[in-house]
Amino acid sequence: MFAVFYVPSWLAGGNKDAPLYVGVSFCGNTSADAKLLIDRVKGYTNLFVLQSSMIWVNETAVLEVCDYAVNQGLNIIVNLGSYHEETWPWQVEVFRHADSRWGSKFLGAYYSDEPGGIQLDYNWTGFWEETGKFFSGNASASLLHQMYAKVMAAKVNGTLPTDYDLEAQVFLNYFKHDPGFLDLKAAGIRTFVSDYTLHWFDYLGGYDVVLAQFGFNSSYYKDIDFVRGAANMQHKDWGAIITWKYSEPPYLDTGEVIHQQMLAACQAGAKYIIIFDYPQLEGNPYGVLQEEHFRALENFSNDVMATAKMRTSEDSSKAEAVLVLPRNYGWGFRREDDIIWGYAGSLRLRSKSGLENHRQFGQLPRRDLALASRSFPPRRQQMGQQIPWRILQ
Repeated sequence: MFAVFYVPSWLAGGNKDAPLYVGVSFCGNTSADAKLLIDRVKGYTNLFVLQSSMIWVNETAVLEVCDYAVNQGLNIIVNLGSYHEETWPWQVEVFRHADSRWGSKFLGAYYSDEPGGIQLDYNWTGFWEETGKFFSGNASASLLHQMYAKVMAAKVNGTLPTDYDLEAQVFLNYFKHDPGFLDLKAAGIRTFVSDYTLHWFDYLGGYDVVLAQFGFNSSYYKDIDFVRGAANMQHKDWGAIITWKYSEPPYLDTGEVIHQQMLAACQAGAKYIIIFDYPQLEGNPYGVLQEEHFRALENFSNDVMATAKMRTSEDSSKAEAVLVLPRNYGWGFRREDDIIWGYAGSLRLRSKSGLENHRQFGQLPRRDLALASRSFPPRRQQMGQQIPWRILQ
């Protein structure tokens, strides 16, 4: 069922004195470009994210850029893509020796990207059509065999699922069999990822920090609700990465809007705030960042990082309400016809009462989203006034 609870600080979390890391992600082509960007922002940021597919295949360039960023006083998050048999042997050694090389300036590994979003937006219909002959055999052979049988039952017989435990198992199984991710966890390396949906399950998969993507026409307040609710319930950290507003130049929103987004994330309790700097625009040595974006960063630094006054003067890190969903309810909340877990045949949120509850929740001023589960049950005895919502049929 759906339920909304007013809750105290045990769930909302938020630490006004917690460190705040703010910076840019570099996605350019050369180590010289990276150093140029570092020099441009080092006076008013404290974080540099290496996120260049051109550099992460070159061990020498990776070490050169990270060394330079640390020597300029910046903390670093290092993205070397995901597991590839040709490059991973040296990449994992970079991570394993990161603490001895960069000390506390190394914050962790940014591994892979958008696992939740890919799950929801993947062409599962095409996948089942291409692989149906393989999966149509023994339904118990693997989780995907079971998932195929479930999808076909819905398609042929109209059988609606009674729960979404199998869907969640399939998703979480990806992390259990990713050799690169397993190497990072075994080494005790803090793992980061960015995503635009299903943040709850990214944390369940093992990520330590999820960065909510602010971009396009999505409500960044809603994005905050989802990632913060998941992080606080699972006792994890969260952040925001500000991405494209447009799919063509100038790509990023205005400096004024980005400044507002940074403030909103900060006031909501984010530990990491990053601007995504991609692609390289012709005639711009700094990628996609314009002068107005650098001003936004600098103003944010002057207003917030230097004085911390925004965390204390307008603290919205504590939610006023929580929407608790059924266990393993992998719905993206992006639109009313969003398919649960992305599989054709999965139940859509289509009842009038459920849609109205969704709209009402969207109007609450400070919200968090959480999923009921055995590991993270709603602690009703610690909550104040309860506002039950109607059961979604």
